[in-house]
Amino acid sequence: MFRASIRRMAPYTPGEQPRAGENLIKLNTNENPYPPSPKVRRAVNAAARATLRLYPPPRADGFVAAASRLYGIDPEMIVAGNGSDELLAMIFRAALGRGDSVAYPVPTYSLYDTLAEVQEAKVRRIPFGPEFKLPYEKLARARAALTIICNPNSPSGSFAPVGKLSALARALAGRLLVIDEAYVDFAADNALRLLSRHRNVIILRTLSKSFSLAGMRLGLCFANPEIAADLMKVKDSYNLNRIALAAGEAALKDHGWMRRNVDRVIETRETATRRLAAMGFMVAPSQSNFILARLPGRDLGNLARELRKAGILVRHFATALLRDALRISIGTPAEMRALYRALESLLMAGRARHSRRAMR
Repeated sequence: MFRASIRRMAPYTPGEQPRAGENLIKLNTNENPYPPSPKVRRAVNAAARATLRLYPPPRADGFVAAASRLYGIDPEMIVAGNGSDELLAMIFRAALGRGDSVAYPVPTYSLYDTLAEVQEAKVRRIPFGPEFKLPYEKLARARAALTIICNPNSPSGSFAPVGKLSALARALAGRLLVIDEAYVDFAADNALRLLSRHRNVIILRTLSKSFSLAGMRLGLCFANPEIAADLMKVKDSYNLNRIALAAGEAALKDHGWMRRNVDRVIETRETATRRLAAMGFMVAPSQSNFILARLPGRDLGNLARELRKAGILVRHFATALLRDALRISIGTPAEMRALYRALESLLMAGRARHSRRAMR
């Protein structure tokens, strides 16, 4: 028998994954539309040919060393995880007991809710301001044991200035501030420099998005050495397999390949913003690899279902804050053109139906 809180809670719902044989354009889970570096494939093949009967290095030494060289962070300040989701779970487990408080602005990454429920923590959900402005003062006044900022935020793609995050870290001195930078390689700035200024800051990265390695489940946590050492206490001994570690190390060593893919995604993102705005959507400025497109006053769940019938997956969240929105991952230019054609057709059909009803 499990704890009553676990039986009561709703599970986290990930985006739909196509079944074998389904031919769908997948714009719903923010994967990179371009492949990882060819060096990754070579490293994976070499790792697969090597011995797999031995456990992997528990501290992910080669992967961590590559991250240390790339980001200029001491290895003692880096913890590797099975995606940044595992790192989030480790932080929640280490920082929060029953009744402890966690705060974050909403709407944001819904896994935070799930992790808080597992710990039976008290959640302070603080609404974003207009145009997804971060509510710094309210977050500071909440004085939660753990405060989390997804930056760029999901599902909005909005970016909080690093100077404001620094001020928030200062206001929360003695309490943890986690900056979840899953999408930061698509943004114009990042918060890594705050590590040397604020001992209470933890920064998370993932290789799922910009490095095109969602299937390998690789994440990085950057924090002061004392925090990193405590997180190691709640980490599974061998949380990353040898093949994933080889892929991650190779990907980090080919940073230029990643940057070229990111530049292509950003260019397509800007085109998509213009095209969807021309169709009548309100599109929030995005510094991520997705956009949030809204038709205020409408529930877009049916539009998402119609797009799926047309062979295109996008993400709709059936919540009060997001019913009027679609989160659309940036695909290749060809995939996005297929999306525009489908949307134009569906919107035109919807307007025609509305006109016919109005004439009755």
